Amino acid sequence: MASEELEYAGFWIRVWASVIDTLLLGIVVYPLLTAIYGDAYWEGANFVHGPLDFLISWVLPAVAVVAFWMARQATPGKMAIAARIVDANTGNNPSTGQLLIRYLGYFVSCIPLGLGIFWVAFDSRKQGWHDKMAGTVVVRKKSGTTRPVEFNA
Repeated sequence: MASEELEYAGFWIRVWASVIDTLLLGIVVYPLLTAIYGDAYWEGANFVHGPLDFLISWVLPAVAVVAFWMARQATPGKMAIAARIVDANTGNNPSTGQLLIRYLGYFVSCIPLGLGIFWVAFDSRKQGWHDKMAGTVVVRKKSGTTRPVEFNA
């Protein structure tokens, strides 16, 4: 798809995609953790309840998200809003390295009260800090009056 047919996916549509992804992840994680640790898991104050908790709560989501990004350039939530992640300079699929940096960049974006995530609302290319760190943008087919996508290459 030519860049003039694309727009940057803005803050609120990306929030919606995140809600979808969170719900889908919860459908998988909640029953697994409850089956392993029982209902007491949800009342405990421990950050990590054991090795399986770490694998299910931290490793599984990371692997799933990066795998979806590598295979489809989008998580199910982004697919639902017809958005995808591309290299900010070329518009091509991002490299595995970019995707790993992007995922780790979410943690950096969240540390100062989520400022790096909210940055999407104010940035001209709708990039959060995680996108800027990885050199990516989130695009979708043009449907509104937002700024058209521009690639350098």
